[in-house]
Amino acid sequence: MHRLTDAEAAAREIVAATGGDIRVGLPLGLGKPVTLINALVKLACDDPAIRLQIFTALTLEVPEAGEGIQGRFLGPARDRLFGAYPGLLYADLLRKDALPANIEVSEFFLLAGRWLDNDTVQQNYLSANYTHAFDVLVSRRPNVLVQLVAEGEGGFSLSSNTDISTDLFRLRDQGKLDFAAFAEISDDMPFLTGPGAVVDKEQFHAVLDPDEKFELFSAVKRPVNLTAHAIGLHVSRLVEDGGTLQIGIGAIGDSVAHALLLRHHGKAGAIYAGCPFPVPQGDTQPFEKGLHGVSEMLVGGLLKLFEEGVVKREVDGRAIYAGFFVETRDFYRALREMPQARRDKIAMVPVSFTNALYGDEEKKRAARVKARFINGAMKVSLLGDVMSDAIGDGRVVSGVGGQFNFVEQALALDGGRSVITLAATRRSGGRLHSNIAWDVECTTVPRHLRDIVVTEYGVADIWGKSDAEVIAALVEIADSRFQEDLVARAKKAGKLPRSYVLPDSARHNLPETVSAWLGPHRELLPAFPLGTDFDEIEQELLPVLARLKQEASSVTGYIRLAAAAFTAKPHPHEKEALDRMGFSANTVSLSGIALKGALRLVAKSR
Repeated sequence: MHRLTDAEAAAREIVAATGGDIRVGLPLGLGKPVTLINALVKLACDDPAIRLQIFTALTLEVPEAGEGIQGRFLGPARDRLFGAYPGLLYADLLRKDALPANIEVSEFFLLAGRWLDNDTVQQNYLSANYTHAFDVLVSRRPNVLVQLVAEGEGGFSLSSNTDISTDLFRLRDQGKLDFAAFAEISDDMPFLTGPGAVVDKEQFHAVLDPDEKFELFSAVKRPVNLTAHAIGLHVSRLVEDGGTLQIGIGAIGDSVAHALLLRHHGKAGAIYAGCPFPVPQGDTQPFEKGLHGVSEMLVGGLLKLFEEGVVKREVDGRAIYAGFFVETRDFYRALREMPQARRDKIAMVPVSFTNALYGDEEKKRAARVKARFINGAMKVSLLGDVMSDAIGDGRVVSGVGGQFNFVEQALALDGGRSVITLAATRRSGGRLHSNIAWDVECTTVPRHLRDIVVTEYGVADIWGKSDAEVIAALVEIADSRFQEDLVARAKKAGKLPRSYVLPDSARHNLPETVSAWLGPHRELLPAFPLGTDFDEIEQELLPVLARLKQEASSVTGYIRLAAAAFTAKPHPHEKEALDRMGFSANTVSLSGIALKGALRLVAKSR
């Protein structure tokens, strides 16, 4: 292994090592060595004789500020919110439809919603469960692995991305795969350990140690509204002390972690007692034995639970086993500053370990007791099919990832449960839609693997139930504005008895019921329970911009905005919010009037 400071020189070494026919395994998310891969892509752009195939997932991008309202909001805050993270050249070329014919990019998981309208990305998408992505990559015989690493005593830590890379090195050690490994050093990447997480430096052909290093991508925390808090509180009652936990990224993942903390610190009792929706009795006491974390993704919520003593049950000296992470700068800092002995309680491992029982199954079963694997979905059918990765016309929003792996694993474990979470409704095209539907257009998890589904209106335990029982349970956690139609559809198909009557307890599944329940506890249920990089005015603006986008999708919505701008009571922070967005209080522009209307509509709804 030798060190280089020049990215182009490192890229030329990759070309020399492969003869110019390059098949790159590029880690998903944070583990991409941006300086090095950009130099390699540029060489291939300049030289058509070079053939470059890239296999990766989760290409991170800082959103363009753009024009209009989004530009006014993001422009002044991009680096503060997302980090000074450089753009990936291949992503930029894909967006411009300018990727040359000698470069091919295939991904098995996409940054959610960012590539819906890109034909090339959609056509090259590879649908594979996270654990099977490794096999797909190996079948392509990669001859180069490039990765961003942390340097420390004992070698290079694969840190954020042991997920597939660890198994690639294992296969190479066994003589079953041959590739040249190249690293780029990051000073911001925390040095994490785990079986196979730290690789001897001599395992790398060369390492790029540039004079100017880039800042890690910071994933912006989304606000947790009362809907998400309600879901988190329901889920928290399903988690048993001494059990095993996996949670995902996003507002609902944050809400679950926060609800578990409220429970642990004895602050959730009154909230549980006032719940107006039928939910299982569950476990509501503090965690004495603690939980054990097994998750493909080490998320901020899991780290917070570890820091506050909820996740503390150890297996082989480790409290958490995880395969990758993409989080906030505070998350990275917390890991870097954590004492090494404490940090070693977190093991970074391949997803072949976290996402599957294969290999040392007996030991995994003994460790993963009372497992609760908690994942989000977009829609659930009345028969229990789950739609999480694509929309009706087949375009991929994100990908299957590990969701199917964890659902399958939950059902294979004694006492394990798969918990699928989703808001009961969504707005699209100016209309309200139910996320509990008669059917779904694309299936991520099939109905024969149905287990537990949670909306803000309660918990549907549908494992081992007949179709009629499943339909009834799901209707009863659907929004009441859609229940009548759902029942009628099921009865028409002969899947629900004509005698079925919706119970009174499920007839008030409405946002105002959630608000009446959780509104008095708002102090315990903040919009950003795990912290945020948004300042106070930006936090006020987030729900306003969401409302603006929602209303602006229809003519009637625009009329509603305009009417509110001139007749409704002002938002308490209206002047500061308009100033932050570059508008005056007396703005006459259409955008300014629409924003003022959204501010007032949000203020009215509180």
